Amino acid sequence: MVVIIDILEFADRMEALASAGWHIPFTVRTAIDENAFFEILDEMRVAVPQEIKQARELVQRKEEVLAEATAQAGRVVEEAKQKASRLLDEDEISAAARVQAETIKAQVQRELDQIRRGADDYALGTLSDLESRLSSLLRTTSNGLATLRRRQAQKATEELEGTS
Repeated sequence: MVVIIDILEFADRMEALASAGWHIPFTVRTAIDENAFFEILDEMRVAVPQEIKQARELVQRKEEVLAEATAQAGRVVEEAKQKASRLLDEDEISAAARVQAETIKAQVQRELDQIRRGADDYALGTLSDLESRLSSLLRTTSNGLATLRRRQAQKATEELEGTS
Protein backbone atom coordinates (compact mmCIF):
# COMPACT_ATOMS: atom_id res chain seq x y z
CA MET A 1 0.00 0.00 0.00
CA VAL A 2 1.16 3.54 -0.71
CA VAL A 3 2.31 5.52 2.35
CA ILE A 4 0.75 8.97 2.50
CA ILE A 5 2.95 11.60 4.11
CA ASP A 6 0.90 14.11 6.09
CA ILE A 7 2.10 17.43 4.75
CA LEU A 8 0.00 19.23 7.32
CA GLU A 9 2.30 17.73 9.94
CA PHE A 10 5.11 19.85 8.51
CA ALA A 11 2.96 22.95 8.79
CA ASP A 12 2.18 22.09 12.42
CA ARG A 13 5.87 21.60 13.15
CA MET A 14 6.74 24.97 11.58
CA GLU A 15 3.99 26.66 13.58
CA ALA A 16 5.26 25.02 16.79
CA LEU A 17 8.79 26.17 15.95
CA ALA A 18 7.58 29.76 15.54
CA SER A 19 5.56 29.53 18.77
CA ALA A 20 8.59 28.20 20.66
CA GLY A 21 10.78 31.05 19.37
CA TRP A 22 12.14 33.88 21.48
CA HIS A 23 10.18 37.11 21.34
CA ILE A 24 12.40 40.12 20.73
CA PRO A 25 11.41 42.82 23.26
CA PHE A 26 9.72 45.96 21.93
CA THR A 27 9.14 44.38 18.49
CA VAL A 28 6.75 41.98 16.81
CA ARG A 29 9.67 39.78 15.84
CA THR A 30 10.45 36.30 17.05
CA ALA A 31 13.78 34.55 16.74
CA ILE A 32 13.55 30.85 15.87
CA ASP A 33 16.03 28.00 15.84
CA GLU A 34 17.40 28.31 12.31
CA ASN A 35 18.71 24.73 12.23
CA ALA A 36 15.32 23.33 13.24
CA PHE A 37 13.62 25.48 10.58
CA PHE A 38 15.94 24.29 7.82
CA GLU A 39 15.63 20.68 8.99
CA ILE A 40 11.82 20.85 8.61
CA LEU A 41 12.21 22.56 5.24
CA ASP A 42 14.61 19.83 4.04
CA GLU A 43 12.16 17.13 5.14
CA MET A 44 9.42 18.90 3.18
CA ARG A 45 11.60 18.96 0.09
CA VAL A 46 11.93 15.20 0.36
CA ALA A 47 8.29 14.50 1.23
CA VAL A 48 6.53 16.57 -1.45
CA PRO A 49 8.31 14.90 -4.40
CA GLN A 50 7.52 11.54 -2.75
CA GLU A 51 3.80 12.37 -2.77
CA ILE A 52 4.03 13.43 -6.41
CA LYS A 53 5.79 10.14 -7.21
CA GLN A 54 3.03 8.23 -5.42
CA ALA A 55 0.39 10.06 -7.46
CA ARG A 56 2.22 9.19 -10.67
CA GLU A 57 2.37 5.55 -9.58
CA LEU A 58 -1.39 5.59 -9.01
CA VAL A 59 -2.00 6.96 -12.49
CA GLN A 60 0.35 4.35 -13.96
CA ARG A 61 -1.44 1.58 -12.05
CA LYS A 62 -4.79 2.87 -13.38
CA GLU A 63 -3.44 2.67 -16.92
CA GLU A 64 -2.17 -0.86 -16.30
CA VAL A 65 -5.58 -1.91 -14.96
CA LEU A 66 -7.28 -0.41 -18.01
CA ALA A 67 -4.85 -2.16 -20.38
CA GLU A 68 -5.38 -5.45 -18.59
CA ALA A 69 -9.16 -5.03 -18.72
CA THR A 70 -9.01 -4.15 -22.41
CA ALA A 71 -6.88 -7.23 -23.14
CA GLN A 72 -9.23 -9.42 -21.14
CA ALA A 73 -12.21 -7.94 -22.96
CA GLY A 74 -10.49 -8.66 -26.28
CA ARG A 75 -9.92 -12.28 -25.28
CA VAL A 76 -13.53 -12.67 -24.17
CA VAL A 77 -14.79 -11.10 -27.38
CA GLU A 78 -12.52 -13.38 -29.43
CA GLU A 79 -13.76 -16.41 -27.53
CA ALA A 80 -17.32 -15.25 -28.11
CA LYS A 81 -16.64 -14.83 -31.83
CA GLN A 82 -15.15 -18.32 -32.06
CA LYS A 83 -18.05 -19.80 -30.18
CA ALA A 84 -20.50 -17.89 -32.34
CA SER A 85 -18.71 -19.09 -35.47
CA ARG A 86 -19.04 -22.71 -34.37
CA LEU A 87 -22.70 -22.18 -33.58
CA LEU A 88 -23.33 -20.55 -36.97
CA ASP A 89 -22.22 -23.75 -38.64
CA GLU A 90 -25.29 -25.38 -37.22
CA ASP A 91 -28.33 -24.08 -39.07
CA GLU A 92 -30.97 -24.68 -36.42
CA ILE A 93 -29.17 -22.61 -33.73
CA SER A 94 -27.51 -19.88 -35.77
CA ALA A 95 -29.97 -17.21 -34.61
CA ALA A 96 -29.36 -18.13 -30.96
CA ALA A 97 -25.61 -17.94 -31.50
CA ARG A 98 -25.84 -14.39 -32.85
CA VAL A 99 -27.93 -13.31 -29.90
CA GLN A 100 -25.54 -14.94 -27.43
CA ALA A 101 -22.50 -13.37 -29.11
CA GLU A 102 -24.08 -9.93 -28.94
CA THR A 103 -25.06 -10.48 -25.31
CA ILE A 104 -21.52 -11.49 -24.38
CA LYS A 105 -20.08 -8.57 -26.30
CA ALA A 106 -22.46 -6.15 -24.57
CA GLN A 107 -21.66 -7.66 -21.17
CA VAL A 108 -17.93 -7.32 -21.80
CA GLN A 109 -18.41 -3.71 -22.87
CA ARG A 110 -20.43 -2.97 -19.71
CA GLU A 111 -17.75 -4.57 -17.54
CA LEU A 112 -15.01 -2.67 -19.34
CA ASP A 113 -16.90 0.61 -18.89
CA GLN A 114 -17.43 -0.17 -15.21
CA ILE A 115 -13.71 -0.93 -14.70
CA ARG A 116 -12.75 2.29 -16.46
CA ARG A 117 -15.17 4.34 -14.37
CA GLY A 118 -13.87 2.76 -11.18
CA ALA A 119 -10.24 3.36 -12.11
CA ASP A 120 -10.99 6.96 -13.12
CA ASP A 121 -12.92 7.62 -9.90
CA TYR A 122 -10.10 6.18 -7.81
CA ALA A 123 -7.42 8.20 -9.61
CA LEU A 124 -9.54 11.36 -9.46
CA GLY A 125 -10.13 10.98 -5.73
CA THR A 126 -6.49 10.29 -4.98
CA LEU A 127 -5.20 13.11 -7.16
CA SER A 128 -7.79 15.53 -5.74
CA ASP A 129 -6.67 14.64 -2.22
CA LEU A 130 -3.04 15.16 -3.18
CA GLU A 131 -3.87 18.48 -4.85
CA SER A 132 -5.66 19.63 -1.71
CA ARG A 133 -2.74 18.65 0.50
CA LEU A 134 -0.21 20.32 -1.78
CA SER A 135 -2.35 23.49 -1.99
CA SER A 136 -2.60 23.61 1.78
CA LEU A 137 1.15 23.15 2.15
CA LEU A 138 1.87 25.82 -0.46
CA ARG A 139 -0.54 28.23 1.24
CA THR A 140 1.01 27.57 4.66
CA THR A 141 4.54 27.93 3.30
CA SER A 142 3.65 31.15 1.46
CA ASN A 143 2.05 32.59 4.58
CA GLY A 144 5.09 31.64 6.65
CA LEU A 145 7.48 33.18 4.16
CA ALA A 146 5.38 36.35 3.91
CA THR A 147 5.34 36.68 7.70
CA LEU A 148 9.09 36.16 7.92
CA ARG A 149 9.70 38.70 5.14
CA ARG A 150 7.43 41.27 6.84
CA ARG A 151 9.29 40.76 10.08
CA GLN A 152 12.65 41.22 8.37
CA ALA A 153 11.45 44.37 6.58
CA GLN A 154 10.02 45.77 9.80
CA LYS A 155 13.25 45.03 11.65
CA ALA A 156 15.29 46.69 8.92
CA THR A 157 12.99 49.73 9.08
CA GLU A 158 13.29 49.88 12.84
CA GLU A 159 17.05 49.56 12.64
CA LEU A 160 17.21 52.39 10.08
CA GLU A 161 14.99 54.56 12.26
CA GLY A 162 17.12 53.68 15.29
CA THR A 163 20.33 54.80 13.57
CA SER A 164 18.86 58.10 12.37
